[in-house]
Amino acid sequence: MKKLILTLAIAALSTATFAQQTELKGKSFGTGVSADGNILAAAKMEQAMGDNKTADLKIQGEVVDVCKKKGCWITLKMPGSEPMRVTFKDYAFFMPMDIVGKKVVLDGIAKKQTISVETLRHYAEDANKPADEVAKITEPKKELAFEAKGVVILDK
Repeated sequence: MKKLILTLAIAALSTATFAQQTELKGKSFGTGVSADGNILAAAKMEQAMGDNKTADLKIQGEVVDVCKKKGCWITLKMPGSEPMRVTFKDYAFFMPMDIVGKKVVLDGIAKKQTISVETLRHYAEDANKPADEVAKITEPKKELAFEAKGVVILDK
């Protein structure tokens, strides 16, 4: 009987130890991001989505721009194309404005979407683009985007 109880106790302790989520090292925002599961490079996001318009994913990338007004969006480097815009679920948190060049891991929803002219102009104004450049935006744009529920700015 003692052996059975000891065996069960060891099994329960082992299960609890391995079931814990490992956290990434860095500054966390929103719900954060656990290290468990598959974390894709941002450049592989569209491939992972296949024909789906949305997908629940974890991605990693390099920040190339941050909203200049309050950190309400960031863009990630995308090899061979324009940077991808990242917004934050329910506008619940913002990013520091000094993270350009830093690596981040995001947990949320990847999207293939069409952005309206009005929204594109708003983004351009947030990025402090000149008025003449904002006025040149006259067509909606198809793009990849990401809505993050959690972000970790990775330590070096």
